[in-house]
Amino acid sequence: MEAMTGIGEEERIAWLTLTLIPGLGNRSILRLIEHFGSPLGVLRAAPKAVAGVPGLRDKAKQALLKKATMRSPEFEFKRLQDQQVQLLCLNDADYPANLRAIPDPPAVLFVKGTIEARDLVSVSVVGSRAASPLGIAFTERLCMDLSQYGVTIVSGLAVGIDSAAHRGALRGKGRTLAVLGCGLDIEYPRINRALRGQIIKAGALLSEFPLETLPSAGNFPMRNRIISGLSLGVVVVEAAHRSGSLITARFALEQGREVFAVPGMARHYRSVGPHRLLKQGAKLVESAEDVLEELRPLIRVSGNFTTTSRTTAAPPDLSGDEARLLNVLDQHPRHADDLCRALQLPAAEVMVILLNLELKGCVQQLPGKFFVRCDDNIHK
Repeated sequence: MEAMTGIGEEERIAWLTLTLIPGLGNRSILRLIEHFGSPLGVLRAAPKAVAGVPGLRDKAKQALLKKATMRSPEFEFKRLQDQQVQLLCLNDADYPANLRAIPDPPAVLFVKGTIEARDLVSVSVVGSRAASPLGIAFTERLCMDLSQYGVTIVSGLAVGIDSAAHRGALRGKGRTLAVLGCGLDIEYPRINRALRGQIIKAGALLSEFPLETLPSAGNFPMRNRIISGLSLGVVVVEAAHRSGSLITARFALEQGREVFAVPGMARHYRSVGPHRLLKQGAKLVESAEDVLEELRPLIRVSGNFTTTSRTTAAPPDLSGDEARLLNVLDQHPRHADDLCRALQLPAAEVMVILLNLELKGCVQQLPGKFFVRCDDNIHK
């Protein structure tokens, strides 16, 4: 779906309406919008047209036909404005590019704080709630060091490793994003009330769940796919055998992201998760440099993207499709799927063009199937 600028209030409320219909999950919303073209098209669809949507469960169809929202969408939209919560829709230009590229991106994000272009260079750091003092100290130092290189730290605001990750980013005067498994108006966990306020000033709180949604076990795997989806890679610090952190790592692998793990003491229950990931090929992390080696093409010591305007003249030895693709690239990374949509070409064809451009030194591939134009001022 193409990113759009200037979404009107009517369309934004239509997105919100779909999320407020009980029984209509995120995958169903994405399938409906794919079929009808827009949220307004979904809401205006005739019952016969809804019944004909392939792959949509009967429960979702009935929920949509009833249009019985849990609250008035107009009331909810006003309440979001009053609470300074931004409603970020999937076709918003400011929707995080990393997250848009995953197979099932949230149809909407509720955001308190700011999401910036530089947050594309982000790393998720997750781990045990029952973390050891050594694990917490290591996590704070790792995230402080990464943030000083301009890396945004993403985590889930849980007690233990998550909280240490956010604190480390704040200590490094960097940015941090916290993804919640509940509505943004629910203070969970309560012990992190002060930390929430600090994160809003240095990044954002995010959730795909509407206001008043209480934390429940089923929400956290959904939250974990967002944590990994926002990032170029996931670092796991201390995780037991059955850990939500391992779910996040699995999502990262499915999304084509890097997976890192911090080794621990042999046979200790907190080390089981990271050691299993290391055996499966995760990259070992002893310091921030181990993570930076994988992400360095995206990172400048200043922590800022290069903003020099691109050169639009194509080299003379490029084919028409190569020149056309190069012209839509600049120094801001774009995902391969985004380029397919921009050029309206099949993925296989675009990947061949990108490979040819890479061989000619015109583009550079970054982790997670992101690409940038290779002008002289790009950090290599």
